[in-house]
Amino acid sequence: MTTLTDGDEGKILVDANGEDIGIVTAVRRDVAFVDPEPGFVEGLLAAFGRTDEDSDDIEVPQDAVETVTDREVRLRDAI
Repeated sequence: MTTLTDGDEGKILVDANGEDIGIVTAVRRDVAFVDPEPGFVEGLLAAFGRTDEDSDDIEVPQDAVETVTDREVRLRDAI
């Protein structure tokens, strides 16, 4: 099982096919919070690990994640 950590903040969340979904803005209690429509500023801040959880973020539970690399968090085929 893949473990989410605060080190995953700023990574791109992609679906099982590699399509971008958004940017991980925060990780709290095994849940990734993802901004599905990051603007230029949010993308730039994410590159430097300076993102914040927002009320519009999507919650992605840890058990929906297949793998985590140094650049992305990839979802399983079926969640």
